[in-house]
Amino acid sequence: MNRKKQAAISLSAAVLSGVLVYGVYVVQLRQLELQEMTEVVVPKQFIATGTRLEEAHLTTVAMPRTALLPEMLTDVSEAVGLEASMPLGGREPLLRWKIDKYRLLPRAGQSTFQIPREYVKSISSGIRAGDEAVLYLSGEEAEPRRLFTEAVSVAGVKTAANLEIDNPKNSNLLSMANGDREGMYASRRDANGTIDAINLNLTEAQWLELDAACRGGTAKLVIAFQASSIREEARP
Repeated sequence: MNRKKQAAISLSAAVLSGVLVYGVYVVQLRQLELQEMTEVVVPKQFIATGTRLEEAHLTTVAMPRTALLPEMLTDVSEAVGLEASMPLGGREPLLRWKIDKYRLLPRAGQSTFQIPREYVKSISSGIRAGDEAVLYLSGEEAEPRRLFTEAVSVAGVKTAANLEIDNPKNSNLLSMANGDREGMYASRRDANGTIDAINLNLTEAQWLELDAACRGGTAKLVIAFQASSIREEARP
């Protein structure tokens, strides 16, 4: 009887020892796996082209460090404020080339409208593609007022020869992308022509409101350059 009891105790001890060893192995393996994983930024769900990314749109997921590519973002703050250059799949690693800071394309819910010449009273000579502009209504029979509370994005400004207004030797957009405020200022002083046409990115509601205000001819647009295009958006 004692031998059977001792054998049972020995067997139980061996089993417990094996379980303990296996548990330690699992813990060590898990720690090793965690050490070889890294966090990458992903959209929480599908994001349409033109959407300006906010922190609420993004999260991080773990993936093997060996699968990490240089164009993948690992910090959510890197993506906040940028815009989607193409549709972004939910829970897919966010790649740098799929987002941009300075885009001329309309955002989600917008279209690009060329503003009829007869609607325009004046355009600030400093406006360039990629800027933010403020629209005002002015007319003899209408009380001057700001048309929209928010500024609108300028998709393009062209000369009568249909050439984009810029300094060919010192592109405003290139300076903007590089965060070169001095270059942006210089390019505005040495432009290649006078503004004849301007394209704005507007929502349908904005365009309809603008058209209704100007088509009668009693009020026209004064399009003003917003300096925050340089101060806030282009930081070195």
